[in-house]
Amino acid sequence: MDNLKIATAQFENKSGDKNYNLSVIEKLAATAAADGALVVTFHECSITGYTFAQKLSKTQMLDLAEHIPDGPSIKRLTQIAGKYNITILAGLFEKDENDQLFKAYVCVGPDGLIAKYRKLHPFINPHLNAGTEYCVFDLQGWKCGILICYDNNIIENVRATRLLGAEIIFMPHVTMCTPSTRPGAGFVDPKLWENRKNDPDSLRMEFDGLKGRQWLMKWLPARAYDNAIYCVFSNPIGMDDDQLKNGCSMIIDPFGDVLSECRALGDQVVTAVLTREKLQQAGGFRYLNARRPELYKNIIGKAHQSFQQVVWQKKK
Repeated sequence: MDNLKIATAQFENKSGDKNYNLSVIEKLAATAAADGALVVTFHECSITGYTFAQKLSKTQMLDLAEHIPDGPSIKRLTQIAGKYNITILAGLFEKDENDQLFKAYVCVGPDGLIAKYRKLHPFINPHLNAGTEYCVFDLQGWKCGILICYDNNIIENVRATRLLGAEIIFMPHVTMCTPSTRPGAGFVDPKLWENRKNDPDSLRMEFDGLKGRQWLMKWLPARAYDNAIYCVFSNPIGMDDDQLKNGCSMIIDPFGDVLSECRALGDQVVTAVLTREKLQQAGGFRYLNARRPELYKNIIGKAHQSFQQVVWQKKK
């Protein structure tokens, strides 16, 4: 399939309320399917909620987490996918047969689980284990990969997934509007969300400024451009526990251009058509072919040492 119509969504999840979150996923999946999309993607931990998990004990995490693919949420996603003839990507906490916990993201079709990925760099809860492998799979004739939130900030992960063949990388997040050392970062006042109908402009200024979208646009389009891939970004909007998130789920093409973006101050799904010809027309395709791995394979692949340690040693 040379052209693929896909959708990305944003919504305000409820912490720990899987039934509610899955009901919204179904509503938005139905909207995406009605618009002709064959695939719809949702944010990190869209089934379970995210930020509230920082307060949970291991016992509470195990109660929240599910086995994959035999848990109830995968079965529910399969039912939704079959009802609307659409493939759904969504996130949840996973537990294995040894009660190890992971941050998982799944791709589910009408016939069940297609792919599962475990976050490589989890940090919301100390009981989460890190994933150990990349995920590349076939979907509607396209090679797809998954990287969750912080995984995308380590640029080697994006390049590695691309080198494994991915043409589309799904990038589910719960991000932006949090304090950081970067200029302009910080929380957005929840009162602005509560008053969004009366004063949408003040909220939009915060969401689109350096606390939110302006920061995202400093790096996300570069991941698409440098690697000649489609980036499908998804992010919640509204309150996630006690943090306000700004949504702006979007689809970016291999030129680094935004094809479609959620701009509503509420639940929304948008679609875009991916065309295969852009994968080779984009500059990143030439850059991939111009690589000289013999120059840097021993640098990139050597045992990890923190960059802070390296800088300190050089100063001695």
